[in-house]
Amino acid sequence: MKVLALGFAALALAGISGCRQDMHNQPKYIPLRASEFFPDGRSARMPVANTVGRDTRIEDTQFVKEKDIYLDNYFLTGKIGDLEGGKFPLPLTREVLQRGQERYNIYCTPCHSRVGDGNGMIVSRGLKHPPSYHEERLLKAPIGHFYDVMTNGFGAMLNYSAQIKPEDRWAIAAYIRVLQVSQDARLSDVPTTDRGNIHEPQMPKKEDKR
Repeated sequence: MKVLALGFAALALAGISGCRQDMHNQPKYIPLRASEFFPDGRSARMPVANTVGRDTRIEDTQFVKEKDIYLDNYFLTGKIGDLEGGKFPLPLTREVLQRGQERYNIYCTPCHSRVGDGNGMIVSRGLKHPPSYHEERLLKAPIGHFYDVMTNGFGAMLNYSAQIKPEDRWAIAAYIRVLQVSQDARLSDVPTTDRGNIHEPQMPKKEDKR
């Protein structure tokens, strides 16, 4: 009886170990391995028709619908040859600037602050102080520079190409230009018809401590 019990136990262990080994060695194909299942004998399959890969740059946006702008190398790189470009490749509308402001406030303010002076929250946490957009070097930088930095990173800044779509990177670059103007604006920059709408800043009233 003992021998019979030991035999059954050995068979059970062999069955369990076999199942476990099968889980380790699952039936699957490694790259370029042949297959008897498909008629062409290949395990690697062609992409399904009319699908778009996750890393493909072409996206279904209003800009693509209006113009084959994703075919424009400058739109994707911000460069003309090896030089950063100075033109804005999208229609510069209020909607684009508002979109740029929204995306900037989400992705850029932690480092660059809402006014672009580089005094974002990360500085108060002891991390590296980013440059101010209002320093002379960046005031003179072409708009393609800001797009290129967002796309490829620069210095301690990582790239944001995975988080921000190309048209949103351009919108942010346009909004950075708005910030640069806003922090160095003069009365002469305002049309004469609109100067009456400018009001003197109201100073906070001092509290009566009596």
